Amino acid sequence: MPDKSFSRRLTGYYGWYTVGFVIFLLSLAILEREGFPRQWIGYMFMFSSIVLYAGIGVVSRTSDVPEYYVAGRRVPALFNGMATAADWMSAASFISLAGGLYLMGFDGLAYIIGWTGGFCLVALLIAPFLNKFGQYTIPDYLAMRYAGPKGCNAVRVLAVIATVLVSFTYVVAQIYGVGLITSRFTGVDFSVGIFLGLASILVCSFLGGMRAITWTQVAQYIIIIIAYMIPVTWLSAKHTDFPIPQIAYGTALSKLGEREKELNKDPKEQQVRAIFRQRADEYDARLKALPKSWEDGRIEMRRQVDELKRGNASLIEIKAAMREMAEYPQDPDEAQRKWSEAKAFNLARAEPVTPHAQPFPGKDKATSDAKRNNFLALAFCLMLGTAALPHILVRFYTTPGVSATRRSVFWTLFFIMLLYITVPALAVLVKYDIYTSLVGTPFSKLPAWVSYWASVDKINPLVSITDLNKDGIVQLAEIALDGDIVVLATPEIAGLPYVISGLIAAGGLAAALSTADGLLLTISNALSHDVYYKIVDPRASTQKRVTISKLLLLVVALIAAYAASLKPGDILSMVGAAFSLASSTLFPALVLGVFWKRANQQGAIAGMLVGFGMCIYYMLRTYPTLGGSAANQWFSIAPISAGVFGVPAGLLAVAVASLLTAPPDQRSSALVDHIRTP
Repeated sequence: MPDKSFSRRLTGYYGWYTVGFVIFLLSLAILEREGFPRQWIGYMFMFSSIVLYAGIGVVSRTSDVPEYYVAGRRVPALFNGMATAADWMSAASFISLAGGLYLMGFDGLAYIIGWTGGFCLVALLIAPFLNKFGQYTIPDYLAMRYAGPKGCNAVRVLAVIATVLVSFTYVVAQIYGVGLITSRFTGVDFSVGIFLGLASILVCSFLGGMRAITWTQVAQYIIIIIAYMIPVTWLSAKHTDFPIPQIAYGTALSKLGEREKELNKDPKEQQVRAIFRQRADEYDARLKALPKSWEDGRIEMRRQVDELKRGNASLIEIKAAMREMAEYPQDPDEAQRKWSEAKAFNLARAEPVTPHAQPFPGKDKATSDAKRNNFLALAFCLMLGTAALPHILVRFYTTPGVSATRRSVFWTLFFIMLLYITVPALAVLVKYDIYTSLVGTPFSKLPAWVSYWASVDKINPLVSITDLNKDGIVQLAEIALDGDIVVLATPEIAGLPYVISGLIAAGGLAAALSTADGLLLTISNALSHDVYYKIVDPRASTQKRVTISKLLLLVVALIAAYAASLKPGDILSMVGAAFSLASSTLFPALVLGVFWKRANQQGAIAGMLVGFGMCIYYMLRTYPTLGGSAANQWFSIAPISAGVFGVPAGLLAVAVASLLTAPPDQRSSALVDHIRTP
């Protein structure tokens, strides 16, 4: 009865909160119509969001260990489902997933299939058993399950390292998204925007731990779903005369297919693509002439700078030439890498428009097969990575019992589904809008959003449109668009009121903050509970344990913000790496720990080390940014899917090491029986 009463009170609170948010949204729309400055509308969205989350954090502040670590284990299934969905809908889901589908077409569906399927694995293989175990962290479970005669510290430390690495990689992507949104709607520099957004993250997680984060994430989910649905519904009505995008998706896809055929036949498009082919040929000639071409290019650039200085050229021209010279490859090896990337980039831009709905497009069967294999490998890694992500799994410690945990996973899938069945429709509708509205526009009449988003990051512009064939008209091949801005720029691309842009920003901020909160808390709790309390000072008071966790959270947050300010890569690729690491390192030990009693401490250690080692080895060999090469790929599998090799290696290592060593003791078998019992 108390649980039902608690649920009813929560329903009332969040019902009134939703009504208040809708009234706030309508008020800003009226203010915009009355001429209220747009910049102030953006400020009000950002400020009110941060104040709201900070307020929940202050109200939910606690120093009680169960409340701080697992929200007192009393979160109702429905609300835990909403909180988990918000925790899950990171910047990758909200900001980048539609952008990935925009750029990749059918191949981008691997993300939706993998991430959704992963929760089926969570429900079947892991979540109920973790709840029955009833502790605080994932390393806690692994340490207890794989305890040996000499204790469990080895497994615990490895699990903590894996948790920190996976969560840190993931949280950097979220903070990058926070910086992107904050800089867009406040006008501050990207790096400053990161640290402004970080303040909101810290208020929630620092003061109230899991309790504050849980109730904040429920509020954030409501904003996320409203923010995502309004613009895509508007676009659907605009292009299909039907306001339900999930149903209008088929009509929009058919219209997009017809437009793609028109663009492929357009002589102006073919002219621009020929320019890109010519540039690719020039890079190919340079590559074949290495190292002489590198030396000749360096001499020529120095000569040009000297001529500009002697010829009294403008300071802007001289600076541009010197910047170009500074960016010139430092040696023939760097030239080989940079020119190969430039050649591949120009060849890709020279290709005709790929039909959005075509599965595994390729110029020959081998290319198509490679794309199909990568699609399946990516879906595999995302599914198993989802089932091993520490910040998601720890949420299932917060429900009152096993039955509530199972219902919680159902509600999580339901709330995620509401957004995920909408993402493909948004990608198609935005693509059709750009193909019909922006393509064919005179350069003298480019919409304002193009120049704005191009200026957000001047070094690596998020959108670039260059008149390559000098006809004064925008061709599709002349547009380079970063997938990370597709959702954020949707209201401006579609010509919607600015208040919708602010709403999208609030939704994206909520998505990034909700996940960042959970990730930072997972890292700090693993370090404070599993390292400090379990290994360094087992006699530490509860107050000291919570204080240590808060201090570690602050330190980790600052390091992650600094890493995000360096712009290490696009959001989807960083998140994909985290999933491969999680699946390779943690999935074998987690699942076999439940379903195979013979798995022992030596097997768990071997599985985590071998899985992690295989994953990192493959990434280092194949990811160009890390010094690898695509030529080193096995079966043409991209580095983002390194887990497809790491998971089998980890499973095999657990099995072999366990069978070659003594079986686990009776206590471990009793623990398995306990967590399996409903």
